[in-house]
Amino acid sequence: MTHMQIRDVSLFVKVMGQGYPLVLMHGGPSLDHTTLLPLEPLADQYTLIFYDHRCNGRSEGAVASTMTMDNLTADADALRQALGYDQWAVLGHSFGGNVALEYALRYPQRLSRLILMDTGGDQWWANHNAPELLAKRGFSAEAVEAARRFYNGQVTVEDYLPTFMKFMKAYSYHFSLLEQPGIVTLAMKFGLGPPMKIRPEALIFGYGQVMQGWTVMDRLGEIQVPTLVTAGRYDFLFPPEHQAILADRIPDARLELIECAGHNPQLEETDVTVGIVRSFLTKTTPVSA
Repeated sequence: MTHMQIRDVSLFVKVMGQGYPLVLMHGGPSLDHTTLLPLEPLADQYTLIFYDHRCNGRSEGAVASTMTMDNLTADADALRQALGYDQWAVLGHSFGGNVALEYALRYPQRLSRLILMDTGGDQWWANHNAPELLAKRGFSAEAVEAARRFYNGQVTVEDYLPTFMKFMKAYSYHFSLLEQPGIVTLAMKFGLGPPMKIRPEALIFGYGQVMQGWTVMDRLGEIQVPTLVTAGRYDFLFPPEHQAILADRIPDARLELIECAGHNPQLEETDVTVGIVRSFLTKTTPVSA
């Protein structure tokens, strides 16, 4: 684990394993790479590049207002160059999947494979559909309103966690505090490294500004690399119906839903999730890679 000077920021980066490179873009915004550490078993076959987006986690040197899609995607590609890769496979989870979609559209020659995990091509699903789905699932009006404010960036630094806790049970198929980012560290569960560092200001700006009205739904047909669309069947942010739309509109995409999992299948169904990702990469990575 190290910091690398990439463009105007110092990105926190962790590289491990050997083989074809796979960069992992974490969700949030406001979280960090530790949410994806359960995918570490892939390091026996691939070089894994974990990093914290600018303004997230332990990355340093930039204020939240610089966390634009222009900068997020340019940071990723500058990191690729700094590590010496001509191409790499890209995995994005949740908000990281939004960044991954933008990266695929802006730097099409630089990625060979795309993995979209519990993410969407239109922020409408998180801003509007998710609170409505929580109501249909029987969550209280207080929880529904908390989710609406949270995913529209209408929270303060101080009430970030209290607001999240009002609907955090929705993240999981079988709710457990041990599977909730920000409640206990993943280090406690997996013994894999440093605790998560949460940056609420990234969520406030990200959902309040960057993601308002964001969509790439009309451009999904431009993505020409083999793509895996995967998610927990009980994800309330980006439910199965949206995953089906993504897979249908991306020309070379396959859909894999993970049973008994919500928004973080890598935590709830780690072995299944690792197996699905590994199978996709094994079948589609060029022999010469």
